[in-house]
Amino acid sequence: MNDSTGYAVFFFPPALEALGDAIKPYLQEGPLGPHVPCREVDTAGAFIEMTLEGQTAKGEKVALELMVPGSMVRMIVSAHSDSEFGFYVRGKPAMLEPGMTTTAAASQPAPQSAPDAVVAKDAPKS
Repeated sequence: MNDSTGYAVFFFPPALEALGDAIKPYLQEGPLGPHVPCREVDTAGAFIEMTLEGQTAKGEKVALELMVPGSMVRMIVSAHSDSEFGFYVRGKPAMLEPGMTTTAAASQPAPQSAPDAVVAKDAPKS
């Protein structure tokens, strides 16, 4: 993909053959093979819904929706360039338990595990 945001949707070779000329206007060649570059992908359902940006003959931008059966899709690659990812504020110490920071956890003794039970198959019966 040439864009820094969006997705690249790769198809199985038999899927490209089955879709034939209908998919060709949407495909781009890349180092990993032919793919469909798109802005959004919805995988909730039997069909993979892809939102693409296109242009009319007059040069006006339009949003295109392309839907293919999910069984045709080999891989979806995210090409987002977000600077941060995750669910916590970076720079803050991670909390291992509510109210406990990593320095407090280091001073806690390690939990003791119970020894594994040994079961004898041919133990004498009493």
